[in-house]
Amino acid sequence: MMKFWRENRYAAGAVLLLRLYIGWLWLEAGWHKLVDGFDATGFLTRAVENPVVDKATGAAVYPTYTAFIKHFALPNVKLINFLVPVGEFLIGLGLILGALTLAATFFGLMLNFLFLFAGTVSTNPWMILLGALIFIAGANAGAFGLDRWLMPLLKAGWRKLFGRKGADVVGGGTTAPKTV
Repeated sequence: MMKFWRENRYAAGAVLLLRLYIGWLWLEAGWHKLVDGFDATGFLTRAVENPVVDKATGAAVYPTYTAFIKHFALPNVKLINFLVPVGEFLIGLGLILGALTLAATFFGLMLNFLFLFAGTVSTNPWMILLGALIFIAGANAGAFGLDRWLMPLLKAGWRKLFGRKGADVVGGGTTAPKTV
């Protein structure tokens, strides 16, 4: 099943449809925040005041995330107000164009999880499920997109930059540096 999802052209077509759908959701969400304005202060404050708690014990389920919001996100809300809309827009653009598809999918999944940890369910589980399918497809996710041309250029540049002709650094392979 994984081989089909990662190598088959029909699977690449199905992933293209998923990419376009999820990409549009991200692009639209980011665009509206950019155009209409966005302030996360109220959301972040409520996430700290009313964290996700265990119903049986009343203990916070994600105490480290709540502490992160309280001690980093709220004091730096201007940064968050910039990163969220720009990030959502770029995730959507990357998915729609098929450019840096796996990176866009990864960051989309991360944002969905961060929203869930803060207590917002909304469409996040649905987007995580579809995003995971895109991510599982690996390089095949960008087969019908700019990744078809972009990834070979990036790999060639990486090898040229670090002087490793035979190393597939992206795939996790390692080789000793070339000796003269």
